[in-house]
Amino acid sequence: MPAGEPRLPPGRQVTLPGRGTTFVRELPGPPGAPTVLLLHGWTATADLNWFASYQALGREYRVLALDHRGHGRGIRTRSRFRLADCADDAAALLGELGTGPVIATGYSMGGPVAQLLWHRHRELVSGLVLCATTDRFSSGTREGRAWVGGVQAMARLSRLTPDVLQRTLARRVLSARVLDDGPFAVWARSEVTRATPRMLLEAGSAIGRYDARPWIGEVDVPTAIVLTEHDRVVSPYRQRRMAESIPGARVFPVAGDHSVCATDPRRFVPSLMAACRYTSRRAAAATTRSP
Repeated sequence: MPAGEPRLPPGRQVTLPGRGTTFVRELPGPPGAPTVLLLHGWTATADLNWFASYQALGREYRVLALDHRGHGRGIRTRSRFRLADCADDAAALLGELGTGPVIATGYSMGGPVAQLLWHRHRELVSGLVLCATTDRFSSGTREGRAWVGGVQAMARLSRLTPDVLQRTLARRVLSARVLDDGPFAVWARSEVTRATPRMLLEAGSAIGRYDARPWIGEVDVPTAIVLTEHDRVVSPYRQRRMAESIPGARVFPVAGDHSVCATDPRRFVPSLMAACRYTSRRAAAATTRSP
């Protein structure tokens, strides 16, 4: 066990027919509780993103958290990484487990996965909780275009290079994203390095190309935005603009940066819980009103 590994709920491998095998954490929650599906961010794992939130969520909800393809212990494939495939993986998992509709809760890259899960499998989503995320990541500035272009170039190069060079390219991306100190640092680095270097780079490229603005205004399920007010990765302006694009979305601010879910859970978890309660209660009310 890596030094500093936190207490984690039970996890298991789940085979998704025709797709591959992924890794899932699960807490049963109270009898009859709604299901919250946790979707992690780029370069992270379900555990690294949500370890501080599992227990609080599990007291009120059935909780599922999977590793996305190419990340952690998620699906391994030679196919190019696509966010849509991550959404379809999540849909396949819900089908395998027979959950019915869920509160899709996405952090950073997990935000687009949650949005796409609703867009592609609407019958499986009763609500959305979108944390530290947006509907379009590329800023359009010269610096933003340069960063996206650099990751896309490394992603293309990774398919033409041996594994050792793939790992070198991926380390260049990860070097700025892993905490250097703190009680969980060794464990966090071990989680991040589980990723497949090629798929990690392709995921960064996919995030840079993502743009849900043409349809995000069609979201018709209760939606909460957990807005990280000091975020230097996904600007608060972009998060708020997305919230304004989704009919009826409610904002739950957190006084933290992009890594607040791991570095300052005392700030993050209460806002996450409030967002999930808001969304699940509205979803339940909508179900009651339906014929």
